[in-house]
Amino acid sequence: MTPQKRAATALRSPRGLRRWHRLPIVLRLVLAVAAAMSLVLGGATGLVYWRVQHALDEQLDADLATYFHQLRNDVLAGRKLGGPDGSAYQILDTHGRIIEASGLVSTKQLLTAPDITSVTGGATVHRDIGGLASLDPHTLRLKAQRVRLPDRRTVIAVAALRRGHRDEALRELLAQLGIAAGLTLLAASYVGYRTARAALDPVERYRRRAANLADSTSGVRLPVPDDRDDELTRLGHTLNEMLARLETSADRERRFLADASHELRTPLSLLRAELDVALHQPRPAAELTATLRSVDTEVQRLIDLTNALLDLEELGGTEHLTRSPVDLPELIASAVNPHRAAAARESRTLHIDAAPGAVNVDAGWIRPAISNLVDNALRHSRGDVRVSATTHEGNLRLTVTDEGPGFPADFLPKAFDRFARAEASRTSPGSGLGLAFVAAVAASHSGTAHAENTGHGAAVTLDIPC
Repeated sequence: MTPQKRAATALRSPRGLRRWHRLPIVLRLVLAVAAAMSLVLGGATGLVYWRVQHALDEQLDADLATYFHQLRNDVLAGRKLGGPDGSAYQILDTHGRIIEASGLVSTKQLLTAPDITSVTGGATVHRDIGGLASLDPHTLRLKAQRVRLPDRRTVIAVAALRRGHRDEALRELLAQLGIAAGLTLLAASYVGYRTARAALDPVERYRRRAANLADSTSGVRLPVPDDRDDELTRLGHTLNEMLARLETSADRERRFLADASHELRTPLSLLRAELDVALHQPRPAAELTATLRSVDTEVQRLIDLTNALLDLEELGGTEHLTRSPVDLPELIASAVNPHRAAAARESRTLHIDAAPGAVNVDAGWIRPAISNLVDNALRHSRGDVRVSATTHEGNLRLTVTDEGPGFPADFLPKAFDRFARAEASRTSPGSGLGLAFVAAVAASHSGTAHAENTGHGAAVTLDIPC
């Protein structure tokens, strides 16, 4: 197997591919450019060499045909044989014995036995003696043909011309083409290397900067030029956007952990205090019962908080949604009706204004979202609560409005953040996850949630594609 075939087999093998992919990208690009240029230069070199060789051979064959015609006429006329400079001739009998020859080939047999047989049978033989790589100046191209003399004898006339000038020209051409191809390949490889380095330098800068981002302060971004619009620049902008999102996500995670620890610390502290008192001081049965009921309340609060967090986590993607057609008035009624008893105890009324028809949503998530909004409206406002639902051009709009003081102005921008609670509601029951859950339900349906003050109270609106 030749080295080229072994290299090709190794490259096709899994090990060869692994070795290739382990090479640096710049080196792979340079090797690819070098391989491509080698093919191009090899093809161009072969084409130029073939064209020049063909032209030289045509000229040599034309000169040989002219010389052979002259030699044949001289043999038939019985004239003295000769020829131009660089020529040679032989006259053979049908057995291959030399009858007459020029000084250059007077003792050298130009035709082989098969050649003599072919010529005797009437064929014309063209043959080269000596190769291109040979430095022998007496390389020849010959033409042999039988000639029937006037005395009815048959001889073989062999005319030959030296190929030295033709071979020397081809060797010089090969040398020049080789030098030119080598220099061109080196230049192309260098240009390919510099181009690859220039193209990948921004990537290396991004890598070095990204490696230091973990220990850097917030707000650090990759150095991306603003006056370009190529692929690497767009990659840099995309990475910077990703870093901004990661930074925002990290900030929200830190706030979430801080708020969650605060929300969990209060019920756990109350539980610990109640249990310590119950364990260390003798207490009558009625007080122990009250303590257990207090503990049960705090445990339920922890369970509600945990369930809310799990629901928010589950709503992180749309893969948990199961959309199906559901009657809109029935959906709204099933979410609002469980709150009518609580509203009646406070002499308040729940109004439903739902457009007839079906919507394609996940009722299992929409229903508790509406229930959360109604519960918030009953706990944090006064007067009646109205739930309206309309559809327009494939979009469902759900709005829950109340009559009360509305949201504090500084609370509106963060109303849907986890554990966000207005100061006035800090002492009231709740975890601050209700509106966050509502926003997550809307987002999981590719929709949005919006909170505002109407002048007569607060309004929370969900816009959901259906």
